[in-house]
Amino acid sequence: MKRLIELTICSLLTVNSMAQQALWNGDSIVSPTINENQSVTFRLYAPNANKVEVEGDFLLPKAISTPVGSTESPGKVVMKKNKNGVWEYTTPPLSSELYSYTFLADGLRITDPNNVYQVRDVASISNLFLIDGQPGDTYSVQDVPHGNLSKVWYSSPTMNMTRRMTVYTPAGYENSTQNYPVLYLLHGAGGDENSWSELGRAAQIMDNLIAQGKAKPMIVVMTNGNTSQKAAPGEAPNSMKKPVLSISDMMNGSFEKAFIDVMNYVESHYRTINDKAHRAIAGLSMGGFHSMHISALYPDCFDYVGLFSAAIYSDNQNGIYANFNANLNRQFQTPPQLYWIGIGRSDFLYEDNTAYRKKLDKLGYHYEYTETGGGHIWRNWRIYLTTFAQRLFQANKQ
Repeated sequence: MKRLIELTICSLLTVNSMAQQALWNGDSIVSPTINENQSVTFRLYAPNANKVEVEGDFLLPKAISTPVGSTESPGKVVMKKNKNGVWEYTTPPLSSELYSYTFLADGLRITDPNNVYQVRDVASISNLFLIDGQPGDTYSVQDVPHGNLSKVWYSSPTMNMTRRMTVYTPAGYENSTQNYPVLYLLHGAGGDENSWSELGRAAQIMDNLIAQGKAKPMIVVMTNGNTSQKAAPGEAPNSMKKPVLSISDMMNGSFEKAFIDVMNYVESHYRTINDKAHRAIAGLSMGGFHSMHISALYPDCFDYVGLFSAAIYSDNQNGIYANFNANLNRQFQTPPQLYWIGIGRSDFLYEDNTAYRKKLDKLGYHYEYTETGGGHIWRNWRIYLTTFAQRLFQANKQ
């Protein structure tokens, strides 16, 4: 028995020593390194690998060479192995931005073990790094007053379900008696109520814009647009399954019908200004589709509408969508202060958005349009939120 105890202690000490060794070995490699000229060096210790690549959105093709409406995916480049078994690659100087990347070691996709800053997009995990300047500084945590993010459970009588959303309240909300305008911010297919705060950096964007006086203090409500879900994968009962892009009941009208439950909860639990002039709704891709239909279905509710790379499908004749043209006409009889459309030139939804704008033009409905480089990517959606937020709740400010 004594011998068994001694062996057990020795085993535990060995494991502990190995764990400490792994910790210190992990600290010995720095990746990525942002160099003085804003180039970035990636490193991966993989002495037995035959080929290692880094794949990231900093390798996206130049917008000028990307055909209109084409799909776009991160590029990749082969790294070089040094005599110590460390693979390295240094980029050219990069412009200010928040970037994501992964490694491919002999074809196996892995995250950077020396970079703890990671984010999930649907079922993909990527590492992050940020280059200072603009717009990167807008997406980073600055030394300014900070708002709070809350994960809020609310009752949806329409769906007979308790669901979750993320709510941003601006700095000073808890210690004031002021009422605030509200932006409802919707995610795309495969996303959830975490997407805009984690991938979209919504809290950092709002903190920085508000602190600079570029945006009005506002509450931002980030919903879960998948009505078959109570909350994000792994954060609701029996939901620890692999996230997928296509989820049932994403665009069947149920979210639009139940959106009034979200508004009722927000306006009864937060200090909000409850009129059209102080409500905005915007979303990316599927969230743009939802924003388009919700704002038309409830034409007296939203004075500011943002369609970010929106999935249009305006000729959908199913369910509540069958009345879209009539709803749109009703919406523009007393037009919104701002109907804002933004899309990347190489977005696969570019042609659909062009057709929708032609429809609005033909009907004489006023909107504002922004076109950027790149495609269906978070880099564009962060830009759109930054631009759109500065126009909200200040109708006389151009």
